[in-house]
Parts: sequence; C-alpha cells; structure tokens
Amino acid sequence: MARLTTFSKLLITILILLGIFFAFNYFTTGSLLPGSGEGGSSMGQSGDRTEQNGNSGSGNSNGDPIRVGVVTWGGYAGGQYFNEGFAPSAQSRFRKEYGIDVEFVLNDDVVASLNAWKNGDIDVHWYTIDAFPTILPELKAFDPVVLFQADWSRGGDAIVVKRGINNVADLKGKSIAVAELTPSHSFLLYLLDAGGLKPTDINIVAQPSAVEAAQAFKSGQVDAAVVWSPDDELSVRAVPGAKILESTRSASNIIADVFFAKQDYVNANRDKLQKLYEGWMRGAAEINSSQSAKAKAAKILGREMALSEADAMGMIDNVRLVTHGDNQNFFEQNSSFKGVTGAQLYRRMAGEYENLGFIDGGVPPFRSVSFGNFVSGAGSDLSGSEHSAEASRDFTPVSESEGRSKEAIATKRISINFPSGVSTLDDEAKSIIDEEFVPNARAFGNARIRIEGNTDNVGGRASNVELSKRRAQAVAAYLTKEYSMDPDRFIIIGNGPDKPVANNSSASGKALNRRTDFEIVRE
Repeated sequence: MARLTTFSKLLITILILLGIFFAFNYFTTGSLLPGSGEGGSSMGQSGDRTEQNGNSGSGNSNGDPIRVGVVTWGGYAGGQYFNEGFAPSAQSRFRKEYGIDVEFVLNDDVVASLNAWKNGDIDVHWYTIDAFPTILPELKAFDPVVLFQADWSRGGDAIVVKRGINNVADLKGKSIAVAELTPSHSFLLYLLDAGGLKPTDINIVAQPSAVEAAQAFKSGQVDAAVVWSPDDELSVRAVPGAKILESTRSASNIIADVFFAKQDYVNANRDKLQKLYEGWMRGAAEINSSQSAKAKAAKILGREMALSEADAMGMIDNVRLVTHGDNQNFFEQNSSFKGVTGAQLYRRMAGEYENLGFIDGGVPPFRSVSFGNFVSGAGSDLSGSEHSAEASRDFTPVSESEGRSKEAIATKRISINFPSGVSTLDDEAKSIIDEEFVPNARAFGNARIRIEGNTDNVGGRASNVELSKRRAQAVAAYLTKEYSMDPDRFIIIGNGPDKPVANNSSASGKALNRRTDFEIVRE
C-alpha cells in the first residue's frame, strides 16, 4: 500500500479546508465566492455604489437606485410596501418586476434632507403641494418639477384647543402655536377662512415644527395648536378640557403630499421614474383594497421607522393613499373632475403666503413646475378598477330638526343679493358662491355643510322664513348641479328674520341681515 508524501498530505489538507470554506460561504450567502451573494456587496453599473442589503436576487437592476427622501409618515406606504422595505433588495418588486432599484432615505430633519437633495445625495424628494411654493425660491437654480401625488392627509393634521373654544369664531384674539410655512400653517389658514376670520384676527406663535407646537400647547403657553398625529390625542390627554376642534379627516382635500425631482434628473431617468410611479401606484392600490396588504405595509413601516405595528397602522389609516385615477384628477387630466386639483391648491396657497409676506417676487405657474407625463404615460398595469379615483363621500340625508341641532365648527357669512321676493340665483350670486364658498366646500370634502338663508324684517315672518329656505335650497341646487356635490350633504335651513347680525333700523343693517350662512358642522 503506497504511503502519502508530506507534500501530498499538505495538499489534501488545503483542498479539504477550501471545500469547507466554499461550502460554508454557499450556505450562508448563496454564492461560492465571497462578496457576491446576499450577504456581500454588489456594485452597480457605476462601480461606486453599494446596496444596503446587497441582494442581487433573480431580478436584474439597471443601475444606481432611485434615492427617495421621506419622513416618518404613513402616506408613502405604497412605494415602501412595493419595495419590500426601504433598502434596495432582491425581494423588491421594483427590481423583480421593473428591473430598477429604489432606496428610501428617512430623515425627519426637512432642511437637512432638502440640502441632501440639492447636493444630489437624494434624487426624488417629498413635500406638500400647499407649502411647495414657499421653498421654490431657494430651489429655483435646480429647476424642480412635481412628478406625482402620494397621499391626502386624512386625520394626520389637527388643531387642538383649550376648554371654552368650541368653534373657529372662538379663536379670535387667541394665541395659536403653528409651524409656519408647513402643512400645519396651510390647514390653519383654510380653517380661519372657513370660519370667516383672517390671520390678523389671531395671535400666531411660530414654532419650528408641529412637535414643538404640541409641546407649547401641553405646557400651557398657547390657547390652541396645530399638530400632527399622534400629538393631537396626546395633547388632549395632557390638557384638562382640551379637544380636537377640527382635523384633516373632514378637511380632506387640503394637505397633499407630492414628490419632485430636478428637471435634469427627470430628463436622464424617464424610464426609471415611469416605473417608479407605476409600481408605487400598484402598491397603493393593493393596500387600499386588501387588509392583509395593509397589515404587511404596517409591518414594513414599523420595522423601518422603529414603530410598533399598531402605530404604523395608525399612520396609514390617517391618510388616503392615492391611486393612478387620483393622480389623473390631481394633474387635471380628467376633464369631468370637479374636485380639488394640485393647481388649485398650489395657486391658492402661493397667493396666501405672498399676501402674508412669506414669498417675495412671486412663484412660477403650476404648469411650469409640474410634470404629469408619468401619470399620462402609465401603462395597462394601472387600468383596473382598483386604480380608479376615490369616490366622494356618500352622505345620508338628515331631517331639518336634526340638522339644526348639529354644532357648527366654522361659519362663513356671505351676502348674496336676491331681488325682493326672488329665490333665483343670478350670475353675480353664482360668482360670489364660486369665489367665497366653493373652495372651502371642496377642501372640507368629508364635512357636512349647513346652508342657512336669512332675511331682514321687512314683510311677514312666515313668508320670510319660507323665502329664506327657498334661497338656501337654490344655493344647494347650484352646488349640486355645477360642482357635482352630494345633495344629501347639505342641511337646508330658512331662518327668515330670526337670526339678525345687525340692527334692522338702518339700510346697512338690513343688508347685513340679508345673508347666507355656510357652516361646517360636526357629525
């Protein structure tokens, strides 16, 4: 029997050790070679970018990931769910089904995150369309364009108030903590207008963020504060007698999150961004239509944001994840849509912030800063019914007695001039309704509205009550026909001369009493 030489023994030992090494690497990383499996690094086409998870998977990536700047918010769940997390990975459906990598970069310091976008460390960034005009001056050199809408806030923003403040009128002269030039500020401005107040009617106590606004309220420094969930409930618990006056659950079409990018980046990455949009919308539609998908999304958000799954689910429930159909409406690609569009929000808030002195020199028109091509260019993947636009709330009718008893949150008084004894709207009256009331009615889309007709004291009371009711009905009929609002949404009241706001002894007082009150009421 031949004996092995010392060299042969050494060679066999080396081969055995190599076999053990390769076997161990294969079973731990899925690859014989180190650095090429799921646990190793994988270079992109540029050769200088490493994936966080390092997964190569069965799908193939076509270059560097699209880096998306986000904050701790439930409204981006559609994309994060479709990506199976925040990091690029083999599990991501963006990679499996579209061949692209997506990375969500979480940073709640918005200034730092925007600076990262300016520097090119983030490719696509979030903002709300209402506040977008306020940052455009500093972003002008980068030529930013809005790509798509991600969500509507539906309870994520709220105003909390101390005991004794029961409606918007009660805010007059009060101190309100708010983070200026943020969605909180926009919400407050809308609410004041719906209640017939101006920003000068209150004392704004500016705060760095909604978190500090909540702290100012809880410590007793202010009478009210505009906060983000869950600070609304926490603030109410912390201050005896406090309550939520109003939230974006009923003020449903004010705060819209969008994503934007530099025009140069868009031009160089149109195919990838088209895929980002389509995958994101598919993810949002699945979450909207499936409780199990929503639970999975909550698990992903909880893991990535260090939250409990219950808290993550609460964040998702406080938004409307918009669909492809919603985006078509938002970018005015549906000629029959009569709801709130991105252009309307952008224009209104640009004007508001200019009037308040926060924007100097104006902002470009919306069509100059919007890029709806990805919405209009979407493929058949977004053609199913689950991708349709959100239907308006279906209101149930209420009796007049029940409607009268509902508490008013905000009341806006508008003088609509009717000829004596007439209840028909003329063109001037319609224009007043269009300008003074319709924007708020659409913005507070989930709120019931009470329309109260009022007269002066000329003529008999019974006939004036009937006349004022017919006038209120004429207003509701116009809103239903012209703006497709649900007729059951409106509570029609004829007060006649019973609720004067001025003395009927003068012509000017009588004119003030011949008014129509639009009230947002609490359910």
